[in-house]
Amino acid sequence: MQPWFIATEPFRPGHPEWARFIEWSGLSQLKEVVFDPILCPTVLPEIKAEYWPHIVNEDFMLQFFVNYDFFREQIAGIPAKNVLCVVRNPEGQPALPASLGSFTFLGFDLVDVQSSASALTNCGGFPDVFDNTELSPHGLLMSHARVLEVKARLHEKHPHEPHGECHVWAIFRADDRKGGAS
Repeated sequence: MQPWFIATEPFRPGHPEWARFIEWSGLSQLKEVVFDPILCPTVLPEIKAEYWPHIVNEDFMLQFFVNYDFFREQIAGIPAKNVLCVVRNPEGQPALPASLGSFTFLGFDLVDVQSSASALTNCGGFPDVFDNTELSPHGLLMSHARVLEVKARLHEKHPHEPHGECHVWAIFRADDRKGGAS
């Protein structure tokens, strides 16, 4: 299990698109979305030359860092951000190394393999696969078993849907206010 790191723009009440998103999605229980690539883009969109030794060198994954200390240096001056530690396709409920500091588990997301959108929050819903009321206040599923079931049913019931082929992501947010959620 290799934890990866990303800092995303907050998407919650107060964001200019929040009310329109809640009306469109019907996800009135949400207090925030933290991981959807469209709604919560990375705060480091430019891949600088010095990043290459410290990022995931894989298609659609270049915005993820593998070196936490280097990553924290890059985001230190950015005031509004969610600092996330993520695990792609975990085999179970992941536990992060204590050396990373304090992170809180927020839940599991399903993001299409192109890393374009969350199938849970940003695809208009899939009522034949999961009920929107199952989602946490962060738009995530809390059970590893349930997210695997939703992933399988999504692919089974919507094989031609571009957002139907997904990776499972375990999402943790940094607790400290200096490097974490703002």
